[in-house]
Amino acid sequence: MEADAKPEADNAGHRQRVRERFLKLGGDAFEDYELLELVLQLVVPRRDTKKLAKTLLKEFGSFSGVFSAAPERLAKIDGLGDTSVAHIKVIQSVAVRFGRDRIKLEKPLLASWSELIDYCRAQMAYESIEQFRILFLDKKNRLIADEVQQTGTVDHTPVYPREVIKRALEHSATALILVHNHPSGDPAPSSADVRMTREITDIAKPLGITLHDHIIIGKSGHASLRGLKLL
Repeated sequence: MEADAKPEADNAGHRQRVRERFLKLGGDAFEDYELLELVLQLVVPRRDTKKLAKTLLKEFGSFSGVFSAAPERLAKIDGLGDTSVAHIKVIQSVAVRFGRDRIKLEKPLLASWSELIDYCRAQMAYESIEQFRILFLDKKNRLIADEVQQTGTVDHTPVYPREVIKRALEHSATALILVHNHPSGDPAPSSADVRMTREITDIAKPLGITLHDHIIIGKSGHASLRGLKLL
């Protein structure tokens, strides 16, 4: 038996108590390590997952960072094998899909801004390379499609404004929201970000396409070019 493992009966009893507490109080009553411990019970059988949860949070910095971590990095953690790593990534995909479904409801996207930011952060905040995505909206500002148009390097993604507008016309979109991430963690827009956004606006406007915003996602938060009066 591993030195840090609890006796099997004690561990089973602890797991049961954690589950019962969750059902009684809900996830909001749990610290990050406690909720992660509970999740890990689903993917790592017959092991004390409290210590593993704390190890993962220390290594990856946050709850979201654990699930967004690359599989090869997760595989280096003692206690995680190929199957458990795969299960963690499945759970991440479920969370992202849930978030996407929430913003695809019939209500206008601009009326569910907090859900949009949460969704974008779940998708992009912990990516190791830049990713440029476009949210295409109809005349009622409902989501038509969410597409990653380009991926790049750790600090640059090539964006071609005419290709953005071409895709908008293909979707019959009347409005756009641009989103990209800064793997450095700092969401402050660069001069290139501002220049590219204005170029897209200049092409879109004569065609009756509105650019609502360009959101930049970082580990430390997000920035809105419209909110910063740069759009």
